Amino acid sequence: MQTTEKITGTQLGFLLFSFVVSTIFLTVPGQMVMFAKQDAWISVFPAAATGILTIWAMIKLANRYPGMTIIQYSSKIMGNALGKCLGIYYIFFWYMSISVMIMQHTLFIDTVLLPKTPPIVGGLTLLIFCSLAVIAGIEVIARCGEFLAPLSIIFLIPLFILMVGEADSNQLKPILAAGVMPILQGAVTPAGAFMNQVFILGWLLPYLNQPKKARKVSLIALLSISIIVFSIVILTIMVLGPLTPRLTYSFLSVIQYIGIVGSFERLEAIAVSVWVTGIFVKISISLFILSLSISQLIGIRNYREFVIPIALLSIIGSVFVFKNGTELRNYIAFIYPSAGFFTQSLIPLALLMIDTLKRKVNKSLL
Repeated sequence: MQTTEKITGTQLGFLLFSFVVSTIFLTVPGQMVMFAKQDAWISVFPAAATGILTIWAMIKLANRYPGMTIIQYSSKIMGNALGKCLGIYYIFFWYMSISVMIMQHTLFIDTVLLPKTPPIVGGLTLLIFCSLAVIAGIEVIARCGEFLAPLSIIFLIPLFILMVGEADSNQLKPILAAGVMPILQGAVTPAGAFMNQVFILGWLLPYLNQPKKARKVSLIALLSISIIVFSIVILTIMVLGPLTPRLTYSFLSVIQYIGIVGSFERLEAIAVSVWVTGIFVKISISLFILSLSISQLIGIRNYREFVIPIALLSIIGSVFVFKNGTELRNYIAFIYPSAGFFTQSLIPLALLMIDTLKRKVNKSLL
């Protein structure tokens, strides 16, 4: 695939960062503490390890098939028929992902900011801006990420400083009271997010102007995300303690708790800003990937023709994918991690293994 659109290594790093931090920073502490209790901060380390494994697989495949997305080289590895089937599966996966993201966004805005506004208004407004960004191209999305991701970091650091003043380290005790298994269970949810972050490399690496920087940039992004998630989880536990898993947006509750009367009130506006800017980048990337996947699967060069229809179908999907917020939270906590591990880690590893075996067999036959 030859493309005139190119992004820099820095832009790729910020896109990877925004793709995860946009939603995980509000929802993940409660889900991790649900399983690992006060040891949830330790779960960040095995979760990050899964991201390293996926980075290795995706970059290895990209180096073997330069300029191709995973949709394209899957057919070369598995054959045309099986490759097309895998492409259809990935199209379904990304469609479901976008629908879930929109529902997450509408529920969050309805809960925190605009309870009297019809949910479809928030989702439709967001998708209009995301569609415009995708039609403008991956370079525009990358520049948005390059501007918005540093702002999110700048907003979060003062919150961390204020949280330290309210933190109680005794909430972390006893350490490893229930053994290692709860820690591994607590790592499942963030592991799905970490794998999702590096999984998008399968579509973005062909647009990188310096492919040799892919590994370095991906690892730096993974490290940055791990530090942010670690800080959020450990500070949330030290402030809320056992109350953490009972709250839907536990980190948001911490932000509301640490507000300083007369000086810094309504700090949740910062969390809302980080969420909205991040989810914009995240849905834009996902919409771009889905449009690109469909165009490559059916052999149409211009992916932009599919953006508007997909956006409209995604709005419909967000309405019908789950009945309520409880079903959505159960899906994110219990179903998505397993499905994500299969889709974002096992399949790329299987593709790499099949390709390696094929190359060895062909070499031995020469």
